[in-house]
Amino acid sequence: MEQRAVSSPLRVVTHDVVLALFVTVMQVQGTVARAAVEGAPRPLTDFANLGFALLVASGLVLVVRRRLPVAVFVATALASLVYFGLNFPDGPGWLGLFVALYTLTAYGDGRRSLVIAGAGIAVLAVGWLVAAADIEPRAAIGWVFFRIGAAVLSAALGESVRSRRVIAAEAHKRAELAERTREEEARARVNAERLRIAREVHDTVAHAIAIINVQAGVTAHVLDRRPEVAREALQTIEQTSSRALREMRAILGVLRDGDDGRVPYPGLEQIDELLAKARDAGIDVKLEQNLPAAPLPSAVESAAYRILQESITNVIRHVGPTRVAVALNPGVDALEIRVTDEGRRAAPGDDPARRHLPTQHTAGSGGEATPGHGILGMRERCQLLGGELDAKPTADGGFEVTARLPLTPTGPRL
Repeated sequence: MEQRAVSSPLRVVTHDVVLALFVTVMQVQGTVARAAVEGAPRPLTDFANLGFALLVASGLVLVVRRRLPVAVFVATALASLVYFGLNFPDGPGWLGLFVALYTLTAYGDGRRSLVIAGAGIAVLAVGWLVAAADIEPRAAIGWVFFRIGAAVLSAALGESVRSRRVIAAEAHKRAELAERTREEEARARVNAERLRIAREVHDTVAHAIAIINVQAGVTAHVLDRRPEVAREALQTIEQTSSRALREMRAILGVLRDGDDGRVPYPGLEQIDELLAKARDAGIDVKLEQNLPAAPLPSAVESAAYRILQESITNVIRHVGPTRVAVALNPGVDALEIRVTDEGRRAAPGDDPARRHLPTQHTAGSGGEATPGHGILGMRERCQLLGGELDAKPTADGGFEVTARLPLTPTGPRL
């Protein structure tokens, strides 16, 4: 990379040196050849070879044409005015001037370079016409108009090249910006997918572990006295862990290339199985369901299932055996979810004033209720779909989770 950066200016300088030598040779040789054929009113050797000096100088100055385009144009223009003003022989002595004009507009800054080129061409045209006022034969004055026209074309060609270069640079910049934007969007999608997978893993594992924990406690308690109950608890543990593993494979399957072994994400059609597992854990669940005939959007259905799953998991984990009312009520534009529990049932030695409070909502040292991570996860799910979630204790000591999910997800609320 560094070698290329060093060699590129070297190539540019080499090209300019070769071009300057070529123009110088053409101007001198072409003028000498034409003067030998047509004759000349003033030989190039007059004024101490001034004609030769002007031709050589206007050619060699092109070596610095890219670094000093304005200065090179002024030098070649003055050399041309002096050369033709002193009536030296006509010939290709204008080559260096035309190259300088092209360079001025091609490597200049646009409007300023065009103004300088236009003013310079106007001065040159006047000087050339004045120098050719007494030219004989009069038909030879056509060379003056040729020089004027060629000067204009050189400036126009340079401006065209500059404009194309600017357009290409802007297009390249826009392409780079678009590429960076695509990369940022891709990274954002990857991060969103990782966050979604993390939520799914959390909900699946937390629910399964909560049920397994309850059933393991039951097994340990009745293993010697009621082996049939222990057997049922172990079967529930086996089924719950098996289902959790299947869901984990489905969730993490997006990280693999193939589709083998994947299953659809759980939805509301599996709510009965979810509630059955809750009943096995000692929760008395009552379902009030009034879903529409038309299927719900998959994102809404998946979020609703996970909110129900997390709410029931919180009850199993923090409250224990109690009554829970689950309501699913679709509206015109949103699905409302309500999960209400009656709180912890009274036990010997319990404080009646605190027996209903779920563990994750008990007051901290500051005296304020602090929501657990499960509630934060449910709220994030709602916000991703443009919905709302409210979780708070009830007046009779229980706890209620209320969620509203738009049937047409609108994205996160800011």
